[in-house]
Amino acid sequence: MKYLLLIHSDETIYPKKTEAEMTALLTEFARFTAALKDAGALVGANRLRPTTTATTVRVREGKMLTTDGPFAETKEQLGGYYLIDVENLDDALAWAAKIPSARHGSIEVRPVWDMSEEIPGLG
Repeated sequence: MKYLLLIHSDETIYPKKTEAEMTALLTEFARFTAALKDAGALVGANRLRPTTTATTVRVREGKMLTTDGPFAETKEQLGGYYLIDVENLDDALAWAAKIPSARHGSIEVRPVWDMSEEIPGLG
């Protein structure tokens, strides 16, 4: 079963960290990623650029509308994700708890809906 581990945290804390603190955090993420790979659970992962680089798209009455940034103001922003393939939700939750950002943010765990069976040619 595939799960998306969505990493939410306050992106304003990172510029306040020292170079040594950021190196330590990135090292933790590298170790976590290596553990997922070693377990055969990693499907994909990416870090996202800050919300200041985002654009939100909506279509209303047939017209495309764009706005800078995310849709709503929140204290935590989506900063990245891991896509994993594990046996069950308990396994996904165990991996989510090991993500370094879980200590100061939150990790949303969502099962992936495999649409390849519903939409021909997708898979």
